[in-house]
Amino acid sequence: MPADDILLDCEEHMEKAIDHLKHELSGVRTGRASPALVENVQVDYYGAPTPLRSIAVIQVPEATQLLIKPFNPADLKAIEKALSESKLNLPTSSDGKAIRLNLPPMSQERRLQMVASTRGMGEHAKVAIRNARRDANKIVDSEQKGGILTEDEADKLKEDIQELTKSYETKVDELLEKKRHEIMDV
Repeated sequence: MPADDILLDCEEHMEKAIDHLKHELSGVRTGRASPALVENVQVDYYGAPTPLRSIAVIQVPEATQLLIKPFNPADLKAIEKALSESKLNLPTSSDGKAIRLNLPPMSQERRLQMVASTRGMGEHAKVAIRNARRDANKIVDSEQKGGILTEDEADKLKEDIQELTKSYETKVDELLEKKRHEIMDV
């Protein structure tokens, strides 16, 4: 496998780890309401688990409220059931056409718990990034043993992989810091 392909494959895996972290962080509650809090809640839609965003419009009419309007009013009960079974534990109110979720203000203790939770997500992303580095280094070693890469080329490629790892770990830290500010700012 050529050196460029090894590096590109490694970067692709690291980028996937970053994308996954972004997706996880979007579902973490901050002081404001966000459709990302509920858009991936799975609703039993005609026997198949379906993300809420696929069967309803999710709006933010106020900073601490979400409004969920199903495309088909008959799905309202299924959406209510899915929300009550989700780990969100948010009070819901329904008027027969839409569901309102009122987000209570977050205490300082809860904010600190959320920040700690995001750190855990960040650590998982860093582990995935380091695993991509490890896998790429294994490929480099096998290519070197196979005579495809010289020792100098292998060393240079490992340095490039390490630089790539550092840059992606920095991206994780930046994402976590941005999310921490969102959570801690009222």
